[in-house]
Amino acid sequence: MSAVSYSNQTSFTADGVLFDMDGTLTDSIAAVEAAWTAKANELGLEPDAVIKATHGRRASDNLMELVPGLRKEHVEREVEKFERSILAFADTPPESRKNSFASGRSSRSSQSSTNSASTRRSSLAPLTPVSHTPDVARHPAFQFSTSETLTLTSEKLVKETIVDESAIDDDDAEDIIDMSVRILPGVRKMINSLPDNKYAVATSGAKTYCHGCLNRTSINIPKVCVTADDSRLLRGKPFPDPFLLAAADLGIAPTRAVVFEDSPSGIKAGVASGATVIAVCTSHKREQIENLGAHFVVETMDQVKVDQLSDGQLQFTVAY
Repeated sequence: MSAVSYSNQTSFTADGVLFDMDGTLTDSIAAVEAAWTAKANELGLEPDAVIKATHGRRASDNLMELVPGLRKEHVEREVEKFERSILAFADTPPESRKNSFASGRSSRSSQSSTNSASTRRSSLAPLTPVSHTPDVARHPAFQFSTSETLTLTSEKLVKETIVDESAIDDDDAEDIIDMSVRILPGVRKMINSLPDNKYAVATSGAKTYCHGCLNRTSINIPKVCVTADDSRLLRGKPFPDPFLLAAADLGIAPTRAVVFEDSPSGIKAGVASGATVIAVCTSHKREQIENLGAHFVVETMDQVKVDQLSDGQLQFTVAY
């Protein structure tokens, strides 16, 4: 594949970097959609509507709005269960979509290979209950509720879902769905260019999910990692609080930080924090995020280069 050339580039300096996680550093969209589909079916809601409404927001905020009668003192426990279910789906061996994700889930998965969240919203809209379980829930784990999914060990999932890839025709290759967590393009190089004390993660995911995704992609968990269940965090994205807290923990002014984000709610949070925001088109189409105030919009992190200067500042060069 030939390298893409860009006609323009801009350089600037900053004191540190604040990364969103999922959709920015890692891609676990298939596992996340599977978990929200399971939760939607458990609650009798339309999976598509739930998936569209939850992207980029804290699971605690989503569950409080989705689950009838959920008490505040039980939210942390439910978030832990839910996020463990995401990781359980992520660890499920790849399987044939024709045998498991026929119907709506199949079309969403195909779309995610380019810009998986092209129709997502960053705030919840009224959701319509359904009186039946849609065909979208054909993955073996979907027969269980979210909490029951947690009991499915990797060993059991292998026995129930593994597919003999040698028996799959070439024409069926594109119908294989892999829910594993992946590192996104340019991320490894970017992180390797940064001193450990110069970057942080500020995510809408709780600690279980955040650390689980980073570990699965061999990204070292940074010393500063602000997760959705941080007791100091009163508000999640699209409010700037996660980035403000991460900048403070890193010991830098938010106006001297660079924020990398992929979702509309996260981009809005970064802009509100006063940081320089670089939006990546890894989960949304460019036209969905280019008018939200980000200073730069790039296809992947490969378009951004960083060097540490002799005075400790970071010099960024963005090609576009």
